[in-house]
Amino acid sequence: MSDTENPMSVYTAIRSRRDVRAEFTGQIVEDDVLHRILDAAHHAPSVGNTQPWDFVIVRSPETLAEFGKHVADERVAFAESLPADRRETFDPIRIEGIETSGTGIVVTYDPERGGQHVLGRATVDETGIFSAVLAVQNLWLAAISERIGVGWVSFYQEQFLSELLGIPAPVRPIAWLCVGPVSEFQTVPDLERFGWRPRRPLSQAIHREKFGG
Repeated sequence: MSDTENPMSVYTAIRSRRDVRAEFTGQIVEDDVLHRILDAAHHAPSVGNTQPWDFVIVRSPETLAEFGKHVADERVAFAESLPADRRETFDPIRIEGIETSGTGIVVTYDPERGGQHVLGRATVDETGIFSAVLAVQNLWLAAISERIGVGWVSFYQEQFLSELLGIPAPVRPIAWLCVGPVSEFQTVPDLERFGWRPRRPLSQAIHREKFGG
């Protein structure tokens, strides 16, 4: 379904966006839809127009299963580090849909793209990785507009993922995104629904003139 057939406003997409875990149908996202989503990601703004991202599409069942096992082990390690009350809250929260989504998109960041003198990065080096994260945001909102779910997996060791996908240093994997059709989008985000943490009201996030003002 393209945006010309059933347009969605950017505000609707932002409010509809969910970190999908349990709702993947098991169907594979169609290649033309995936291309549109990646094209949107590739049009993200970037410092010095370096476009420091790349997108690794992973569909091998063996690779998905191997990464899924690694993430499951990391989930257990995190759960064991929690106080009893927080672990009880965390236990029912599903943190990945790696195999059920059928498609992983790994977004990478190349700090050397653009050379030594990157316009706009001289004093704030992190603007490079910020640029790659903006590509993730573009991808996510484009996916929502196509009624495609996205889940961001962060329970992994970076070195493990780099070795699994043959990502050469100094390129870094910054996000594994599970991407695929879903049965539904939850009305309330999972971390709010399961009581992990509520959303802050906007009024608490706005400051006037100085922080705390």
